[in-house]
Amino acid sequence: MKTSNITLGKDVIVDSTTSINNVTIQDNVKIAKYCSIYGSESNILEIGSETYIGMFSIINGFSEKVIIGNNVSIAQNVNIMSDSGPNASSEMQKYFPLIKGKVVIGDHCWIGANVVIMPNVTLSEFCVVAANSFVNSSFPPYSVIGGNPAKLIKTITK
Repeated sequence: MKTSNITLGKDVIVDSTTSINNVTIQDNVKIAKYCSIYGSESNILEIGSETYIGMFSIINGFSEKVIIGNNVSIAQNVNIMSDSGPNASSEMQKYFPLIKGKVVIGDHCWIGANVVIMPNVTLSEFCVVAANSFVNSSFPPYSVIGGNPAKLIKTITK
């Protein structure tokens, strides 16, 4: 495993089974077992302070920027991707072109288990994503979303 471009804040805990590369991680972040979290030299993945990332999660910021805010809770087996498509087949790409785009997860979001977040998605602050959801569009602050594809279930009121 190649590791480079890693900046860690204070009191960051990354399990030894997890792979990270081309990331900036702020203070007091905890990353559980068997995760793969990476950006690229031109797209450094950013994780804000006090964030937790659960086991078996994949955060792919290779093709475009991925920014995860402060105090974000990400459950196990979550897949956040900045690109998607049949990258091994230029013939298949004629039918299903590669999709690339920035992903932003706002402060205080809670992402449930087994969620997939596609490219070009912004979840504004205080969004909640129900377990097993497929998120392919953006949502405003205080949204509770779920389903395949994810839809607004309700808005949290202060």
